Amino acid sequence: MKVLVVGATGKTGRWVTTQLSAAGAAMVVRAMVRDRAKADFANGVEVVVGDVLKPASLKAAMAGCDAVICATGAAPSFDVTSPYQVDFVGTRNLVDVAKETGVKRFVIVSSLCVSNFFHPLNLFWLVLFWKKRAEEYIVKSGLTYTIVRPGGLRSEDGGEAIVMASADSLFDGGIPRQKVAEVCIAALGEPEAENKIVEIVVSAEAQEQSFERLFAGVA
Repeated sequence: MKVLVVGATGKTGRWVTTQLSAAGAAMVVRAMVRDRAKADFANGVEVVVGDVLKPASLKAAMAGCDAVICATGAAPSFDVTSPYQVDFVGTRNLVDVAKETGVKRFVIVSSLCVSNFFHPLNLFWLVLFWKKRAEEYIVKSGLTYTIVRPGGLRSEDGGEAIVMASADSLFDGGIPRQKVAEVCIAALGEPEAENKIVEIVVSAEAQEQSFERLFAGVA
């Protein structure tokens, strides 16, 4: 399987790229970046320059790929249009090009609480609102998708087990970025992950389960 990682130099995207590249011959990894100078990946990762706001660059980046994992997100800034442009328009462009180029699986990192318009994160130029609109576009696209909504992202992994639930079931909690990457990668090969929105956090009280069982437990 050839996988394009979009947002590969971001904190979560790096975990996705690193874990995919460690999978060996089973995965061919192509990392899409805006700045090639930041693409310090291990040998074997193909690097392409592209921008989610430039569809022509996406066509070249996606050519020959079976799947896309999107880990983009608007960075904090004073630009009030940033979440709209990156989280909605950029995702819409990815979806449209994925359909044109015959991509078979589309996985995207969204966020917990996107359905809560009055969430404090929407004070950052409606970031959750635009992620939700992007989700709706994906669901209607006809692509085979998995939308992954993680809780608060953190760098350290304390070894807690993953809790996975249906859309709008979890409202707080956190999860290490590396576990978010694991879920995204597992979704590529799990039939039970197809056309689902999954919410994920970790809990010390939860029991370890296979990804097949985790995805199967989501309606």
